[in-house]
Amino acid sequence: MSIQDIIEGKKQWRAHLARVKALPPDYQIVYKEMQKYLFKVGPVGLTGGGLLPGIVDFFEEGAAEGKGVLELIGSDVAAFSDGLIKDSRTYAQEYQESIRGDS
Repeated sequence: MSIQDIIEGKKQWRAHLARVKALPPDYQIVYKEMQKYLFKVGPVGLTGGGLLPGIVDFFEEGAAEGKGVLELIGSDVAAFSDGLIKDSRTYAQEYQESIRGDS
C-alpha cells in the first residue's frame, strides 16, 4: 500500500463520516452503534467493502422519506446488523476457531 493509497483512503473515510454527520441525530446514534458492533464482530474486510457506505445510503433514503430509523431497521439494532453480515466470515468466527485450534 502506497502513501497515495493511504491518503486516498483517509479522504474517502472523512467523506463517509461527513455523510454520517449530515444524517438526523437518531440515525447517527444508530449508525454509530452499528459501526461499533460491526467493527467488533463484523465481517473480515469490513473497511474495504461497501457495507458501511451502503448503510449510509439506506439511511439517507429513509431520512429523505421522513421515516424514523427504527422504522427502517426495527427495534433490535444487533439483529439487523447480524442480518447484514449473515453470509460473511466474521472476526468472531476466526477467534473462536483459533481458540479451538481449527484452521
